[in-house]
Amino acid sequence: MSHHLNAARRRTLLAVAALAAVQPWRSALAHGDDAPHSHAVTRADAGVLTVVGPWEMTGLDPSRSGYMFARMEVVETLLEVDDSGHLRAGLATTWRVSDDGLQWRFALRSGRRYHDGSALTPASVLACLQRAAQRPGVLQLAAIATMQLEGSDLVITLRQPFGPFPYLLTHYTTQILAPASFDAKGNVQAIIGSGPYRIRSLSLPQQFDVERVALIESGQGRPVQRARYISVSRAETRTLLVQSGQADLAFSLDPPSIRALQDHPRAALLSTMLPRTTILKLNAGHPFLADVRVRRAIALCIEREGIARALLRDPDLGATQLFPPALARWHDASLPPLQTDLKQARRLLEEAGWRLGTDGVRWREGQRLALNLTTFVDRPELPLIATALQEEMRQIGIAVRVVIGNSSDIPAGHRSGLLQMALAARNYGNLPEPVASLLQDFGPEGGDWGAMGWRNTEVPALLAQLAAAPADRDRSLRQRITAVLQEQLPVIPVVWYRQTCAVSRRLRGASIDPFERSYRISSLQWT
Repeated sequence: MSHHLNAARRRTLLAVAALAAVQPWRSALAHGDDAPHSHAVTRADAGVLTVVGPWEMTGLDPSRSGYMFARMEVVETLLEVDDSGHLRAGLATTWRVSDDGLQWRFALRSGRRYHDGSALTPASVLACLQRAAQRPGVLQLAAIATMQLEGSDLVITLRQPFGPFPYLLTHYTTQILAPASFDAKGNVQAIIGSGPYRIRSLSLPQQFDVERVALIESGQGRPVQRARYISVSRAETRTLLVQSGQADLAFSLDPPSIRALQDHPRAALLSTMLPRTTILKLNAGHPFLADVRVRRAIALCIEREGIARALLRDPDLGATQLFPPALARWHDASLPPLQTDLKQARRLLEEAGWRLGTDGVRWREGQRLALNLTTFVDRPELPLIATALQEEMRQIGIAVRVVIGNSSDIPAGHRSGLLQMALAARNYGNLPEPVASLLQDFGPEGGDWGAMGWRNTEVPALLAQLAAAPADRDRSLRQRITAVLQEQLPVIPVVWYRQTCAVSRRLRGASIDPFERSYRISSLQWT
């Protein structure tokens, strides 16, 4: 275990060193853009909102980094969602579906322009969505037959009903870009959107600057006219930038950073529960894990509240079920919660034929109950949680070897069939109505971040039934799906997730989008 952790740390340190070598903005930020010898934020930068987070921009295509351009309010989608996950208007003002559930009609907003001054026309919207439908992305989840225009309405016809379809049009991969954004081959060459901010400069993969399209002055305060996003991989570095006054918003803070910033004179902390769960993905097709009694034993040995308290500094994040309270339509408060019971866990393993050996590990028919647990360092808490799970499973006689690699190792292991257990953070709010995501995770063949080798027909059938209905109906189906997942445990919930953001005290009006679609900088004002 220590070898793998040390190797992972070495890789991380080497990556940070390499990143620092090619990022001149580090020294610029440390000294101020216009005052090389000053350690304070310069006068020139005083009106530039600086946002730091761990995410790099890996390309211009919406499928690669579209979420960052959406968060900085450069691009827009046809529909938006509120904090409860309910649909609201975006570039489409209204939407409706035919009685047979096959035809969706969207009335498009008129009089809008892209940042290059060209008109935002129904034809340009149609072209963007047709392009998105031809590429890997959320539109592949619906069986789209045709897209066409009828006057200023966009009409999309499906081959079969798909109730959550409008939610697909909230996803960043369906963002609407100006025709000039694309080259002759349809590749994105520039980000020309229609949001409140336009791109001012862009330096992939670390930084881009935006400016407000229409300059606004208000007697109530000064709105943010210019903003900058900088990718800063290490949480402690983001914290230092906040403490020194060189970052105004800092996202994805770890517990040490949160402690360091509590009651800080330069920044306040905001937090909200997100629809994300850290899960233990199990290969239910593996001979050791096919027996549901073994999966239940593993679930019973996990001290969720202890992990949440010790590692996340928030005992309320112990996951008593798969879907967190932030996912209100799926969280079932009446569901019996997952609990910790080592005696019951050991009893279940005994019933499954696993006897404790002299080495403290269980054996059955000459085979040792030893499993690999794969995780990654993209989220710094995952290796720590993996270490805790390793110890907790040891206490019931399961030997666990933690393997720390890249996030891509988990889908690769799923597809090859070699994955045994994996620890990952699953975002169930990637689409505000997660039916489409759940169809990927718990469909007949399982999914990269969901079930593996799990033979169950009820959940895929219920999900298919739910997908054919309007998203706001059939609560009983959602409750039954949640109950079966709690009983069968193809994935085991460990902890929920809380987004904590540091906000400069120079700002007011800050709030956190629980679906992580926007940083809401257009709502901020300088004090």
